[in-house]
Amino acid sequence: MPGITPSQTVGPFYAYGLTPNGKYAWNDAFTNNLLTPDVTGDKIRIEGVIYDGDGKVVPDAVLEIWQADAQGRFADPQDTRGLPNSSFKGFGRSGTTDAGEYSFDTIKPGAVPGHDGKPQAPHIVMAVFGRGMTMQSMTRIYFDDEAATASDAVMNLVPADRRATIIAKKTAPGVYRFDIHLQGDNETVFFDV
Repeated sequence: MPGITPSQTVGPFYAYGLTPNGKYAWNDAFTNNLLTPDVTGDKIRIEGVIYDGDGKVVPDAVLEIWQADAQGRFADPQDTRGLPNSSFKGFGRSGTTDAGEYSFDTIKPGAVPGHDGKPQAPHIVMAVFGRGMTMQSMTRIYFDDEAATASDAVMNLVPADRRATIIAKKTAPGVYRFDIHLQGDNETVFFDV
């Protein structure tokens, strides 16, 4: 009928075009394994589950991370300091499994300078893409075994009772747990960037 707009939805098309090592024949440009042969620093694994507002797992989300290397340097032309890890790009992408699980194998980042020149606590920036989300949600992953987290300027912008939602907890040597809650009582803090 003329004048009627067909209904449309946002996704879930992420798995086909964006996730590495998926079920589809695809030349994977990005992966959830950021480790390179020349990487230095503490190798870590970040793993978790994504939940929706009803507490159900999200089986078709995509997560992207961006981080500095162990010396606090970014693989970015604007960071003019020398990169001892010339192959380490600091960018990774992971899709969730049917159980809502994701993981990244990477290195623990070093402190990076903030806008005021003071060091920021080691952290990883994460973007969450999902069905029904017209824009990605941005958060940070801090580490529970980093003393600098308590004095980080960005962390201190977050209400004290919500800070735990952006802190990854060490569960084993080199393994951190970071669950994401898109809505609800335990909603992860997302930043308006």
